[in-house]
Amino acid sequence: MRIAFLWGPVVACMATIFWLSGRSVLPAASWLPWPLGADWMQHGVAFGVLALLILRALSHASLSRVTRGVIVAAWVITVLYGVSDEFHQSFVPLRSPDPLDVRSDAIGAALALGAAWAWSKIRRSP
Repeated sequence: MRIAFLWGPVVACMATIFWLSGRSVLPAASWLPWPLGADWMQHGVAFGVLALLILRALSHASLSRVTRGVIVAAWVITVLYGVSDEFHQSFVPLRSPDPLDVRSDAIGAALALGAAWAWSKIRRSP
């Protein structure tokens, strides 16, 4: 059950991203204020959340286990999933892969993981 607790949210987030990527037409986000409705922001937020969930799983949900190596591993896994997501889109009608989306995924993941690393340092300091 511990594996499901740690990795279940990761799989759910990945499945949601996969499902959205498989749609020819995405729900409009034009009702959101700029920059929240911008494509690059949506990618950054989605993959930032995914990166945090992967970090949680890799660190066994313990701030004391958040290390640089775990941060790097979470970032690499997230970016590789972003690349696979763009490859998946190449098979979806009316969609195409975009390297700028991978860049947004990587930046969103890096920002989220940087904040998590800083938080883990603050929480562990005396």
